[in-house]
Amino acid sequence: MNVRLSPQQTPAIRENGTQKERKTQAGMGGFCGKIRSFFGECQVSSDKWIKTEQKNMKTRITVLTLCAMLFAHWFPAQAQQPTKVPRIGLLGSSGSAESARTEAFRQGLRELGYVEGKNIVIVSRDAAGKLDRQRALAVELVRLKIDVLVTTGSGATRAAKEATATIPIVMAQDPDPIGNGFVASLARPGGNITGLSNLGPELSGKRLELLKEVVPRLTRVAVFGTSTFPGNAQILRETELAAEALRVQLQYIDVLDPKDIETAFQAVSKRRADAVLVLAGQVFTSQRTQLSDLAVKSRLPAIYYATEFVEDGGLMTYGANRADLARRAATYVDKILKGAKPADLPVEQPTKFEFIINLKAAKQIGLTIPPNVLARADRVIR
Repeated sequence: MNVRLSPQQTPAIRENGTQKERKTQAGMGGFCGKIRSFFGECQVSSDKWIKTEQKNMKTRITVLTLCAMLFAHWFPAQAQQPTKVPRIGLLGSSGSAESARTEAFRQGLRELGYVEGKNIVIVSRDAAGKLDRQRALAVELVRLKIDVLVTTGSGATRAAKEATATIPIVMAQDPDPIGNGFVASLARPGGNITGLSNLGPELSGKRLELLKEVVPRLTRVAVFGTSTFPGNAQILRETELAAEALRVQLQYIDVLDPKDIETAFQAVSKRRADAVLVLAGQVFTSQRTQLSDLAVKSRLPAIYYATEFVEDGGLMTYGANRADLARRAATYVDKILKGAKPADLPVEQPTKFEFIINLKAAKQIGLTIPPNVLARADRVIR
């Protein structure tokens, strides 16, 4: 149904519509104002938050920068601090006679990665045959605050033992570590000393056997020894046992000083000995050339305990390869530097032996070496 408005009703309706629109607009305007106010406040809060965060960020960056600068200064300083380089004391007794063994020891260290002057320092002292100097040299090494003390022989080991009970001592070789009082047992040394044995006593009998093979009619043998040398008594006992088995008479001559050597050979001539057996001793090592010369002059076959004797003119030598023992001593040093205690490191025995014959010396005394003996030699000097 269509409703038609009169002309009089239309303005009234329009007026009413306009008022409603005004109210609506006013309401909308208020609402929008509130919205604008709300977002305006949010904008202000947001600006404040951003500014605060920017300040915080700047603070963080400043702190991190300072930390980085401090770290950069601190780290090189730490990196530049030198690492403690181990100091190894090497105590010798016979000077040039031990040069090959000393070099073998250094070679052993190189094989284990040690470079002298870089990650290890070796401080050497040698009595050069002057036995009364060994104690003072050992004390000197101890005062230098070494980390390990390596000794080349029994005399040096005894001097080291008297000088310190705390610094680890490594014997490069010793004839009788237990008998000399250096260790409690080979398996458990128990103190600050460990290292290697050269089986001196056990091998003395073998040397006598070789003399018997070279001189089949051998009946009397002069034995040169030094009663004050550590291990001499044990070596002599083993030699006497071998002599009984071979039916050979021993004539022991005590040589305490280098000046006694010539007198000893005079005694050999008077006693009409057929050959000479030289036991281990520092007196002999330091005077090996004199010994060899006097043996040749007396036309006496002689056998010695170390390679250096035949290299200096002696007739024969049989024994442990001492250069190899010295090289193996480096292994003990390495283990000790890495934390092992000498008391827990077993004393090891030789694994390499050498029999050397000097044919030049044999010719000088008019001796013919039997072919079967010559064939067993590890080295022949012609």
